[in-house]
Amino acid sequence: MKSFQFYVIAILIAVTHSCTLNKTDYEAEISTDVTEYYEFKEVSVSNVGAYIVSIESLNGTFYKGYNEIRVKILDTQTNQFIKKTAVKFLPIKTALNSEKSSCPHEYQLKYKPNEEYYLGYSVFLEESDASIKWKIYIDFTVNNESYTVAPDVVIKAQPNKNLNMTTFKGKDGKEYVIALLWPQKPKIAENKLVAGIYQYDPPLNSPGVFPDPSQFLYSQVKGYSLLLDPRMPEPSMGNHSSINNKNLVQQEDGLYYGIVNYTMTGNWTLNFIMLDQNGKTIKGTQVSNEFTPGIEGAKSDLFINILF
Repeated sequence: MKSFQFYVIAILIAVTHSCTLNKTDYEAEISTDVTEYYEFKEVSVSNVGAYIVSIESLNGTFYKGYNEIRVKILDTQTNQFIKKTAVKFLPIKTALNSEKSSCPHEYQLKYKPNEEYYLGYSVFLEESDASIKWKIYIDFTVNNESYTVAPDVVIKAQPNKNLNMTTFKGKDGKEYVIALLWPQKPKIAENKLVAGIYQYDPPLNSPGVFPDPSQFLYSQVKGYSLLLDPRMPEPSMGNHSSINNKNLVQQEDGLYYGIVNYTMTGNWTLNFIMLDQNGKTIKGTQVSNEFTPGIEGAKSDLFINILF
């Protein structure tokens, strides 16, 4: 009888150890320090003709996920920034097999006269490494003459999980991207939650001269809604949720805005159900309201993990 008891205990220990290895190391994650960045710095600078083209981003770094882009074009002969011209922005990823692709981005940058820069965004889908290289093509015109610069850039891992992103294929067969923009550093409170939702638009025509922007199109998803169910998936938290959350809906700038109520610091999962303009589910499943202490929390099949 004793030998049977020892055998059962040994099995339980082995199973527990195996399960632990496969689960998230929540304690290590909670110790992560979240840094906020508000200052834009130069990422890349290029010369073409009499012009200097500089690209800026938060912290002077491009990260996987959403990046606000600022481009300045300086005329070295007049020492003045070029104003109100057409500036086009196209990020291109080259894989090890030479296959080229892009990511959600603002192709036609918007001029901001008070700051004298051109504004856009890029949602980089992968980090740079030995097999993945990124290049940014910027075209602009001055006095009816066209110029192009194409600097290589490095995309780094996003250390702030509050700015995570996800890619997926919807039930409609389309490829989608959801990227978090805000907040960088949440509070124990009701937080404004901002996300971009994008879809890949397959090319309709044969490619022209590279880089042909018609071959690398993404667009902001219009008129969808993102149902939100935040949970704390850590086993000790029982996958509990919170009250006063608001689903994300699109506003005039094309981004999606909602409210997420974080009741304590730690690991949270943002469970989503994405609906199209007609209320049809594109992706996502409902999460049970059952309290499950001691068990890692169940998730929707559309979710983003965050941490603060």
